[in-house]
Amino acid sequence: VFNFNGDEMDVKTKYKELLNKTSERKEEVLKFAEFLEAKTNWLTAPASTRYHLNKEGGLLEHSVNVTEQLLKIKTCLSPEILDESCIITGLFHDIGKVGLPGKPYYIPNDNKWEIGKGILYKINPEVTAMGIAARSIFIAAQHLRLKEDEAQAIAYHDGLFVPEGESIKHKEKPLTLLLHWADYWTVRTIEKK
Repeated sequence: VFNFNGDEMDVKTKYKELLNKTSERKEEVLKFAEFLEAKTNWLTAPASTRYHLNKEGGLLEHSVNVTEQLLKIKTCLSPEILDESCIITGLFHDIGKVGLPGKPYYIPNDNKWEIGKGILYKINPEVTAMGIAARSIFIAAQHLRLKEDEAQAIAYHDGLFVPEGESIKHKEKPLTLLLHWADYWTVRTIEKK
């Protein structure tokens, strides 16, 4: 992870800095982060099974990267959006990838052939099936008062890449578009292998 000056910075340090930049809902954000850190694999979960950041801590790194890009993009295109909304949606847009307490979403792959193909993790069959965005809202909404545009941004951050995205086509709020672009930019440029 790089800070805005291009210097390498520890992911966890940057994560803590972002959390502390929240204001209106700072207490709930910090309590949510505490819950995630204590009860889930939030700090160690991979970001994917085989693609971007499929390594220990990859999800946190991806979330910090997306948040940094989101803050940069919103400054240029939609400065009226609150930094706090960007931080909440950027950090927690993929929180569904932690699974649930005691049931991580991704588990180490035990198939040697798949591991040889770079598929280091697999989806835990004990976790109830639902989309990542739906699980992200399910988890976050239990701990945070999400605003409507934040919920839409998390729910549809994958845009039209998923069938559900069709339901809001041409009705996206600015935060949804910015989160989608920040996530896509991060995966395709910053985290590309």
